[in-house]
Amino acid sequence: MNRFALAVSHGIARVTEAALGPYQTAMIRVGFSATWLLFLLREFPHRQELYGPDGPWSWNLAEQLISLNGAFTALMWSDGRFWFETVYVLAVASSLLLLLGWRTRAMSVLFMVGVLSLQNRSVFMGDGGDNVLHLMCVYLVFTRCGQVWSLDERRARRTREAHARGEHVVDRVGPALWVVLGLALVSAAFLDKLNGDRLVPALLWTLWLAQALWWAVGRFSRSGQSRITLDVIANVVHNGALLVIMAEACLIYATAGWYKIQGSRWQDGTAVYYPLHLESFSPWPALADLLSANGVMVMLVTYGTVAVQVAFPFTLFNRRVKNVLLAAMITEHAVIAVVLGLPFFSLAMIAADSVFLPTSFLRRLGAGSARVRARLWARLTIGDRPGPGLLGQRTPKGQRASGRPGSAKTLWPADRPGDPENPENPDHRHVGFPA
Repeated sequence: MNRFALAVSHGIARVTEAALGPYQTAMIRVGFSATWLLFLLREFPHRQELYGPDGPWSWNLAEQLISLNGAFTALMWSDGRFWFETVYVLAVASSLLLLLGWRTRAMSVLFMVGVLSLQNRSVFMGDGGDNVLHLMCVYLVFTRCGQVWSLDERRARRTREAHARGEHVVDRVGPALWVVLGLALVSAAFLDKLNGDRLVPALLWTLWLAQALWWAVGRFSRSGQSRITLDVIANVVHNGALLVIMAEACLIYATAGWYKIQGSRWQDGTAVYYPLHLESFSPWPALADLLSANGVMVMLVTYGTVAVQVAFPFTLFNRRVKNVLLAAMITEHAVIAVVLGLPFFSLAMIAADSVFLPTSFLRRLGAGSARVRARLWARLTIGDRPGPGLLGQRTPKGQRASGRPGSAKTLWPADRPGDPENPENPDHRHVGFPA
């Protein structure tokens, strides 16, 4: 009994003291924002036909459907071309800023509004990847997805360093951004634009009020207990949303796998063979013919897909087996992107799969990306320029740069040991930022 109570107390402390999975949630943020951003940029020349007034699904048809299903979309607030262009550009901008991790809390809300507005405007556009994106954009709002690999992390680290030096730092951009969002929300409510769907407006009001409470406590509260309480609540909400994302990914694969077992198309191999010969899903006809001509390959892909999807939820209890199946599913989605010409569906599914990636792998991935970025930045900013105070002396080719002034080793701060900007520094810490 004592062991059980100790385990329960340890679990409660683990859930409340920290936002778990910072690297996994960062991957989800980067993956889905990049997927949506690339889709919007690729379809930018065709945006009017897909979601705008020039599309076959006209504004009147969309209005009739939304009056029945009550879906939320800001594009139904006006049928003007200027309003559509404004919403589309805001969707692109919020995706880019969320990808960079700038004010992730506010950008995740705008990202959700952009996804729901465009997808609910023309419900017959898209594929299964859009359904995944539709769900995940809502879950992402509840996560603290800017703990790592974000501009929010860099700003929070510099704020802590300034406080350690005794400097007082006041954030004016975050409150101003939320004031603008609050004015937009009040204006939409005053103009009776939120009379359709009730869930999304209620969620927007709740998020705005929670952020206002967070700012007020941090600004006026003299004791740190109130801020600690809000931080615990934010951690619990984040961890709950992360659990829902994992359950959603498992549910997607489990239902897909069991439905495949029940169908004869996946038993005789035609479910893989026929799509390879459809013109809409054959960007590389020669490659599709090469794969479909090999009966053994078609059999392995057919039964391998079903086996992996059915077994994956059960492999979460074994880390090694889970990692093997996870690599197999990511590879499968990459093949689908190339062979069937569904890149955005594959990117959305890979982004959903990334919630199960090992933390050690993601740390190495982040450290490798930081080293590549440092080398590229050093080449762009330093190159072959002479260092100051060396009278034009250059480091010979093949010779490692020393620590003397003017060398590339000293001009790039992330390469110095003990520097807080260095991702490989053991003292490097990642702290979430509410904005």
